[in-house]
Amino acid sequence: MKKKKVLGAALLSMTMGLSMFTAGAFGQAPEAQDSYRVLIQGPKAEQAKAKDQFGKRWDFGANGFTTTVNAKQYQALLKNKNLNVETVSQVQLEAKPSSDAQAAPTDQTPWGMEAIYNDSNLQATSGGNGVKVAVLDTGVNVNHTDLAGSDEQCKDFTQRKSPIVNNSCSDKNGHGTHVAGTVLAHGGTGLGIYGVAPEADLWAYKVLNDRGSGYSDDIAGAIRHAADEAARTGSKVVISMSLGSSSKSTMIADAVDYAYGKGVLVVAAAGNSGPNANTIGYPGALVNAVAVAALEDVQENGTYRVADFSSRGNPQTDGDYVIQELDVELSAPGRAIESTWYDGSYNTISGTSMATPHVSGLAAKIWAANPSMSHTQLRAELQNRAKANDILGGSGAASGDDYASGFGFPKVK
Repeated sequence: MKKKKVLGAALLSMTMGLSMFTAGAFGQAPEAQDSYRVLIQGPKAEQAKAKDQFGKRWDFGANGFTTTVNAKQYQALLKNKNLNVETVSQVQLEAKPSSDAQAAPTDQTPWGMEAIYNDSNLQATSGGNGVKVAVLDTGVNVNHTDLAGSDEQCKDFTQRKSPIVNNSCSDKNGHGTHVAGTVLAHGGTGLGIYGVAPEADLWAYKVLNDRGSGYSDDIAGAIRHAADEAARTGSKVVISMSLGSSSKSTMIADAVDYAYGKGVLVVAAAGNSGPNANTIGYPGALVNAVAVAALEDVQENGTYRVADFSSRGNPQTDGDYVIQELDVELSAPGRAIESTWYDGSYNTISGTSMATPHVSGLAAKIWAANPSMSHTQLRAELQNRAKANDILGGSGAASGDDYASGFGFPKVK
């Protein structure tokens, strides 16, 4: 399958061809339109008046609240000197759904599974029992044969009338179902495909619509919701975000910090803007998110090779084994990855979006086997396993911590 340029997807991902990692800008000046999603900040009293007048979609406390207003209301808000008003940008996936789907998988344990399990004769996968993986994406076909029974939560954060719709997470795009399959597909009736941690529980959070676009406040709201649900249920939760933007959203950054502070491990795609340095996208670029680069099934210098499309981090921080903003942390299979598809079939696509769920699934598998671990200890374990599998292939890859592959490729064993 030909690689499609995807750098697009909204903080959203990176693959569908290359993925959904879109370069949409958070905070561009809006064009004239009928309605506007806005973030309103200012003194509490002034915010309260605005909430009474316009209602609220997401309340971020001291960081303001979001709502939707019409053109006349938007112009009036801009003239209000007591409030700071910013438009909430909509992120659009550049990747288009592939038409290469097949009724049955060509391989029940695709190369990415064999690579991360370090077993070329792998027949099935296992693990992840009790750990929840929140997949924030275009939704998931939870009735797919290889995913059926795995969904514990299914929620839609994209509907206009309500910020959260329970028991609804349909996917007509494909990206989200593909990502979920790589995390925890369980082989269906015995003829289907396997993910890294088939016994994990799926929290399917639809934050992008079927066209692959979404708002940064909805993504931030979903991150916070997953963290609150982790606390409410006493669960170990991994948030998996195969999405991204070239621009940093304060709302999303604050939400990632919030989730990390509640003991949630956040894993995100590095982006598809490589191979130049300093092209990593957000939220992967955040310190409290594990940024994942994409590997391809090609051997170079005795290791797998980092794909050219995979975004690179900051070469100035090479070799320190310390995660700073704009650093790639880990690498995993991301080119030509076969997984579940939205219509019940299977598809092969590429991007850091595909690499991310490999790491999310591995995290779930390790956590289930080591329930006493904290999320920070789990992150350290992933890093240590990556160090044991250094990546030397691909532009920017080098011995040790590098800006292309990060610490390396963490594996099951």
